[in-house]
Amino acid sequence: MKRLMLALMLGATLPMTGGIADDGTPSKEGAEVYIISPMDGESLKSPVTVRFGLKGMGIAPAGVEKEGTGHHHLIIDTDLPPLDENIPMDEQHIHFGGGQTETTIELSPGKHTLQLLLGDQNHIPHSPAVTSKKITITIVE
Repeated sequence: MKRLMLALMLGATLPMTGGIADDGTPSKEGAEVYIISPMDGESLKSPVTVRFGLKGMGIAPAGVEKEGTGHHHLIIDTDLPPLDENIPMDEQHIHFGGGQTETTIELSPGKHTLQLLLGDQNHIPHSPAVTSKKITITIVE
């Protein structure tokens, strides 16, 4: 806590392990991330293959600093995290730091929401953030 207070008083930034972000990596104007499949409102059985789309920017693995790139994060059954902090890593915030553009996930029967968020090399949303529309799917038995 003392380190955080000192850093804030001096205008310094801390390493990204503490949840405090830097100024953000710029996104490209007009960049879009979207879910190719499944479609919004679709009913299907689990497991579900989710395919990611991206326009106006490129994909680079986590840890690789390259202008105009990022990697996908799939947000499941929750709202977007704070857009000025590291994206959490848990069962609702799935990281694709290897540059993957699709995944297969197990979901329980019922309604679920899916949304994509592009993150930079440090798992921080770009500025401005590049997010998809949140879709709702229904898992049937």
